[in-house]
Amino acid sequence: MTQGFIGIGEMAKRAGVSVRTLRHYDAIGLLVPSEVTQTGYRLYDKEAASRLEQILYFRELGFALDEIKAIMQSPDYDAREAMRRQKQLLELQRLRIDAMIARLDEAMMGKSSPVLEVFDMSEIEKTKRQYAEEAKERWGDTAAWKESEKRTAQYGKADWQNIQSGMEALFAKFAAVRDLEPADERVQQLVRDWQRYITDHFYACTDEILAGLGRMYMEDERFRANIDRSGEGTAACMSRAIAYCTAKR
Repeated sequence: MTQGFIGIGEMAKRAGVSVRTLRHYDAIGLLVPSEVTQTGYRLYDKEAASRLEQILYFRELGFALDEIKAIMQSPDYDAREAMRRQKQLLELQRLRIDAMIARLDEAMMGKSSPVLEVFDMSEIEKTKRQYAEEAKERWGDTAAWKESEKRTAQYGKADWQNIQSGMEALFAKFAAVRDLEPADERVQQLVRDWQRYITDHFYACTDEILAGLGRMYMEDERFRANIDRSGEGTAACMSRAIAYCTAKR
């Protein structure tokens, strides 16, 4: 093995991810190996390990892969600034967790009334949204958005009930596969079903729009909470799966 390099298996082991994950990162251009041997074996150097560290921090904070790729491949990407923002988000999460632990201690001792504010994610989500825009800000003046407003204006109560039932059924299917890799064909088929569902009931859902929606499912707490009613982690599953799907096209 080339001096100063480690293989994909060792890289995966150190980072606590699967070899399949690193291969996927390579496939979408997020983390390219430093070298590839004549037999096709991927090798990584210190710089690649540093880049993976940045990626994993973003993942830990709930960013979808296409968001991470866009941030890190931006011409003005500043690793030090990214770390500063990551630290800010982690500190906000730590404060929230500390408050929840303190509240549990009080509750177990019967010292206080319920304090629901400890579950508030608004400050964390507000900070995260600085990295991206919401869907309407991206497409509010587009034909797709106007088409949606025109079509939905014609729906009655029964139409909305049927549409909602269909959406919940798809969310439940995503929940059932949320532990699978985004590249799994069962997951990708659901992404295609979801894109077609949006097209059939709202507007022509292009890959660009789909990618933006996928980001919003993690960026906007309202969307994430609604989707996660089908099971915690469902929104993250959809976001990752959509990112994988749209990156391939």
